[in-house]
Amino acid sequence: MKKEPIHIRPLYLPCLLMFLLSSLRQITGDARARAVQVTCSPLLEHNETAYVPNFVATMEKISTQVQTSGFGVALTGTGPDANYGLAQCYGDLPLNDCVLCYAEARTMLPQCYPQNGGRIFLDGCFMRAENYSFYNEFKGPEDNVVCGNTTRKSETFGDAVKQGLRNAVAEASGTGGYARASAKAGESESESAFVLANCWRTLSPDSCKQCLENASASVVKGCLPWSEGRALHTGCFLRYSDQDFLNKISRNGRSRGSVVVIVVSVLSSVVVFMIGIAVSVYICKRRTIKRKRRGSNDVEKMAKTLKDSSLNFKYSTLEKATGSFDDTNKLGQGGFGTVYKGVLPDGRDIAVKRCSGPESLLVYEYLQNKSLDRFIFDVNRGKTLDWQRRYTIIVGTAEGLDDKSHISTAIAGTLGYMAPEYLAHGQLTEMVDVYSFGVLVLEIVTGKQNTKSKMSDYSDSLITEAWKHFQTRDLEEIYDPNLNWKNQNDSIIIKKEIARVVQIGLLCTQEIPSLRPSMSKLLHMLKNKEEILPLPSNPPFMDERVMELRDGSDGDSAGCASLATVSQSSFYGR
Repeated sequence: MKKEPIHIRPLYLPCLLMFLLSSLRQITGDARARAVQVTCSPLLEHNETAYVPNFVATMEKISTQVQTSGFGVALTGTGPDANYGLAQCYGDLPLNDCVLCYAEARTMLPQCYPQNGGRIFLDGCFMRAENYSFYNEFKGPEDNVVCGNTTRKSETFGDAVKQGLRNAVAEASGTGGYARASAKAGESESESAFVLANCWRTLSPDSCKQCLENASASVVKGCLPWSEGRALHTGCFLRYSDQDFLNKISRNGRSRGSVVVIVVSVLSSVVVFMIGIAVSVYICKRRTIKRKRRGSNDVEKMAKTLKDSSLNFKYSTLEKATGSFDDTNKLGQGGFGTVYKGVLPDGRDIAVKRCSGPESLLVYEYLQNKSLDRFIFDVNRGKTLDWQRRYTIIVGTAEGLDDKSHISTAIAGTLGYMAPEYLAHGQLTEMVDVYSFGVLVLEIVTGKQNTKSKMSDYSDSLITEAWKHFQTRDLEEIYDPNLNWKNQNDSIIIKKEIARVVQIGLLCTQEIPSLRPSMSKLLHMLKNKEEILPLPSNPPFMDERVMELRDGSDGDSAGCASLATVSQSSFYGR
């Protein structure tokens, strides 16, 4: 049976590109990719089947534009299923950092789902998606300010802010919607106000001016005398601070000093880069060949296991069980196919999903009381699923996914389970299924749903939360209280098993797809509880620069990425 790809963020970057990109960032500036505010649209999406591929296609079109100009707009679809998108980096952000900021925004906005759109302000860029054309909007009820309430400043600083705002607003209105300014606070040389003003490029000069004037008035009224303030308006972004947050290099030019730094850096590093590239390519090829050889054997073993089990069904058997997929047996329909109730010759009740695209069928145990999520995410029902039952579910799910069981069709699935490379590029592989399985494993252990992140409160995703607790060795903090494992006679053994399963979940959700284990390898890990597991590398959205490099020459953990050491690694968002 084939397994539907339920797949979530971004961007799979090979190890070499990550290394080069981090080097470039050191000489270009700060990507300022910290999220300031995420606001989701109040309306739900109209059609899930159309919404996901339309959103992905729009983001892909914008990505191409952002890489060359730091700005992009795109439209995919029509009517209520249309997806209008806009992304723009602020004018002082170098293009390399702009791409990083956009990548961060692109991974966070999908978490507004099932709402049909939303907007996100980062300190370096802005992105918005809706099902209607909003490109000419410059004000709205969502307009607000975010203040840095850490330090109260003097009245002279307030005067400097107002002067800087006036200068920036006046300049931006006549120079394409972007300006930066600074003003001294009285006679002090050590204290100044720094200002950035930016309109979206789709606005007319008059609309831009009105937006910035409104933003200026609101940030003065709402944030002074505090040391920092941001105005997040429908058509523009405005920020002031007592710290010089502005990048020294603009996207359209470099200072002489910056050129010297770049030239010197390149000349002094070219030999090292060439050697490093040659070595990296050689090592990666060797490890890829080894993994493929091992994977081939794993597939054969797994195929034999499945053949000998009761997990395989003939098409004719399932057709008869469902009454030739009669509508009277229809249980529901989703973005990837229709589910029917059936009865096997031995009397077992089953649920059969008939997938769209290539003819393939998924067979589930029929649950009279609805699906697994109605239990593990419910405070009361979750108590009926102790650790042994949950472990059995995890192993059974792994047994039901054979290697390379994905379906090569258009993008579909449930946001929250979709692998980053799939959402970003539509790249469908076995490792996409592995990622989704990893998310499911973490949900079963924690009793929390990955798709319920409250981005407006800056809460971490379930994967990130699990990763942080794995780093700090306090995994017990995320275990579902309904497991009640501490009151069991074999609590020490259960504790060890749960921690092992969480580690397997993190191995499945590593950012680099090639580092994720195959399904057959996962099943082997689950059934051989004494086998030492490799340490997982970071999941998506973590900053690789703070990870300690570890030689990955041992076992299946081999790869071209940094691996986390539990005792010394640290983390923070990009």
